[in-house]
Amino acid sequence: MSTWIFSIAYRKAIKARARWPDPVEEEPDLGQASHDPNPHQSLQHSRLREALAAAMRSLSADHRAVVDLTYFHGLGYREIAEVMDCPVDTVKTRMFHARRRLRQAMPGSVSDWV
Repeated sequence: MSTWIFSIAYRKAIKARARWPDPVEEEPDLGQASHDPNPHQSLQHSRLREALAAAMRSLSADHRAVVDLTYFHGLGYREIAEVMDCPVDTVKTRMFHARRRLRQAMPGSVSDWV
């Protein structure tokens, strides 16, 4: 997908965020079926998802945008820099701090979630 679409969406989101300073709560996705083979793995996956969502909410908007565009939309740093209208080095720095913050915000260690 073209970066200009993300740029437009990003700028619209920033403008909308300025109008509504209070975050909007997401409704839980209750209709999603689990593909895990057993209940224990399903519970573990659910806990990981909740912990990751909480950790993502703890990030600043810029850090969350960098993580979202990288991992959920598959954009590279240069494309993200275009979308966010900032230098590539700024994107790299934001990603570094976002990963560190996510690591701190996640309870336990990485091996607990794998």
